[in-house]
Amino acid sequence: MKTLVFINSNHFAAKASLEVITYAKKLGGEVVAVTYGSQEGADQLGAYGASKVLVDNSLTVADEQQITKLVASAVESTGATTVIFSHDLVAKAVAPRLSVKLKAGLISGAIALPETGNGFTCKVNVFSGKAFATVSVKTDIKIISLLPNSIQPENIGGSAVVESFNANVGASAIKVVSTKKPEGSIPLPEAELVVSAGRGLKGPENWGMVEELATALGAATACSRPVADIGWRPHHEHVGQTGVAIRPNLYIAAGISGAIQHLAGVNGSKVIVVINSDPEAPFFKAADYGVVGDAFDVLPKLTEAIKKFKNAN
Repeated sequence: MKTLVFINSNHFAAKASLEVITYAKKLGGEVVAVTYGSQEGADQLGAYGASKVLVDNSLTVADEQQITKLVASAVESTGATTVIFSHDLVAKAVAPRLSVKLKAGLISGAIALPETGNGFTCKVNVFSGKAFATVSVKTDIKIISLLPNSIQPENIGGSAVVESFNANVGASAIKVVSTKKPEGSIPLPEAELVVSAGRGLKGPENWGMVEELATALGAATACSRPVADIGWRPHHEHVGQTGVAIRPNLYIAAGISGAIQHLAGVNGSKVIVVINSDPEAPFFKAADYGVVGDAFDVLPKLTEAIKKFKNAN
């Protein structure tokens, strides 16, 4: 058995990349990764289970059609029977294309290892995380996209052999005009702790409270869609159905009512803490812990308590 894992360009140390390599290793058999761009750092995937990393350095942009051809060519070259993606924006565009190209069954948004005792079935989130379903695949080649934070990366030591790979994908139809990297030390999709806020903070000048709490926790910051739309915070911090979908271990939401669109992007969080002055706020129904109170009173006190606890321990 051989499993092929797609890794986004230059994301070799990203948690999502290490998760899919670990996931593939747990399936059994040999794990081969395929990526594009620079080869620098690709060998470190071996510490999580990859025996080989194929790198096509002729690709320079995230062109979904080119990436589809790249992965299909790697499947043919390696003879892989299972293909693994992290369930991100690239996978959502590439995995369905690949499924059609290879005539392979697709399990989108898996949250557990497949059961192979009686066929090939896997548990997935459905209805924006409100329910679970078991999906069965019967094709010879199987494609799985893994929801981030569904498995803990496991460092087993070692390094991977890195090889150049030319998939002859042709020229890209995409022209890059400019690029802008997200601000902040912890990218939202990678964060295990997230502090988020909404219009309840009344203005961007009050965001220092959110940032201070995030700094005390070592967390990333996020916001609701209205906050990003009116320009209080950058759009890459917007979490929700139309923004970034996250699954951190802890999600703290202050001054966010909890509309269904917001919940769809955060309800995979392990623990949700809601701070809102309105006891009837819908978010409290989804919360593990709720604090009915003014964020302007609660956030500074929570930050101070965390600092005091860390200093004492």
